[in-house]
Amino acid sequence: MRYRVVALGGSRMKSAALRAACDEYLSRIRHYAKIEEREVTTARIPQDSRVVALSDRGEPWTSEQLAELVGRWEMEGRDVTFVIGGADGLPADLLGQAERTWSLGPLTLPHELARVVVYEQLYRAHTIRRGEQYHRGS
Repeated sequence: MRYRVVALGGSRMKSAALRAACDEYLSRIRHYAKIEEREVTTARIPQDSRVVALSDRGEPWTSEQLAELVGRWEMEGRDVTFVIGGADGLPADLLGQAERTWSLGPLTLPHELARVVVYEQLYRAHTIRRGEQYHRGS
């Protein structure tokens, strides 16, 4: 199983601080799973991959809910592609292609910051599943 995070819009991450945060979480996630990042102008999703679209119209998941999903996805062994839109969000056809739509909450986040949040939450999900100290819960 592999995670792909596809950032739609084609522009590279401009903030060095956010790039460093992404790289830190990517490094941490790689202790648990394969993950790759793509910055593209148009999304080409592999046919066998599960698509999770990031949208304000999606379901808000707790960290624990994401950990449960990660566990199911690992058991199924199917790749998961997270798609993050640019300034205009995601096109309707891509939203329609998604198996799940995930909302990071009611706030409007820059797509670069949303990417950091996705990576952090994937890392947190893996630590929750393993009972590691990073996630203390509530």
